[in-house]
Amino acid sequence: MSTLPFQQSDGPLRRPPELGELQAQGPVHPVTTAVGDPAWLVTGYEEVRRLLADDRLGRAHPEPERASRSGESALFGGPLGNFDTEQTDHRRMRALLQPHFSPKRMRALRPRIEELTTTLLDEMEAAGSPADLHAALALPLPIAVICELLGVPYDDRDRFRAWSQAAADVTDRARSEQGLADLFLYGRDLVARKRAEGDPDADVISCLAATDGVGDDEAAMLGMSLLFAGHETTVTAIGMGTLWMMSTPGEWQALAADPGRVDATVEEILRGFGLGGGGLVRYARTDLDVEGVQVRTGDLLLLDTGAANHDPAAYPEPERFDPDGSGAPHLSFGHGARYCMGAPLARIELSVVFAQLVTRFPGLRLGLPVEEMTFDPKTLTGGLTALPVTW
Repeated sequence: MSTLPFQQSDGPLRRPPELGELQAQGPVHPVTTAVGDPAWLVTGYEEVRRLLADDRLGRAHPEPERASRSGESALFGGPLGNFDTEQTDHRRMRALLQPHFSPKRMRALRPRIEELTTTLLDEMEAAGSPADLHAALALPLPIAVICELLGVPYDDRDRFRAWSQAAADVTDRARSEQGLADLFLYGRDLVARKRAEGDPDADVISCLAATDGVGDDEAAMLGMSLLFAGHETTVTAIGMGTLWMMSTPGEWQALAADPGRVDATVEEILRGFGLGGGGLVRYARTDLDVEGVQVRTGDLLLLDTGAANHDPAAYPEPERFDPDGSGAPHLSFGHGARYCMGAPLARIELSVVFAQLVTRFPGLRLGLPVEEMTFDPKTLTGGLTALPVTW
């Protein structure tokens, strides 16, 4: 039986060899998680896609204290929510938040995202080559955008960024729980300030604070969940997307020559930067059969969207960066009722970033070989800690 996490012996841009071997054997595999618990790792594209939309799976567990865990993260490592009311609670959450993330509203943000990106790139260019693209752009841009959308003071970014990284720690549950608690307490204070200001149209948290039937705790929980989710994965996608493109001969130059390819390039970045070997935590709400595997109520399934996005059955050359490829739609934002609400925002941010980057810096180059880049092994997204570049 395989034990997670898999060893990444072939570099940061290739699937772990053991994962590739498992995928060749079938779509569902018994594994032991990083904390020693049993789970089913689902790696096949069609199976992951189908199970993401299967209401027989959920995030809650009938006996949470006995549930298998994927890691120590308080937010992502184990069960969440009330087993009996989970689906109703999820529908309520979506109903409260979905209007704020409609494609129309996100498109209206584009000019501001372009302005913020231009300012950050102006500062990077003025400081001169070499630069750290992570610190100059990948990190501050998503934080600035989500701060403006939610109504979170940008000056607080160092604090909530530290809390977010602590909450996402997959190795230290005490640190993760403390980070989550700090975020929640900050959210409570912010909601109280929004209520006092009394302007429901100012931003998302102000609107939540003014909504009938939404208490301080719920508004704080929703707001801080958005703050965390609204920047962490986009930071990683900008860094890993740049790294992947620059490691593919001719790809950066091709985009610079034809910026109209940016949307297709963004979709390929979203498909490719998560290589698999983990997965979205789901618990079986009933007994079910998954491709001949008998899954019991309460079993942990890890729906590995990264592996699915590199399934040879869905992508002819899964490890090749190929914006013009004819593979299946990626599953990086999920599928079904839990499809990521922030997908339109993430797509716009990435589109703006790469359109401006290749236009301003067509000769951008990596400042270090890929194998010398450093990554954060403790956090869920596992993104770059720095991205040295020259031009």
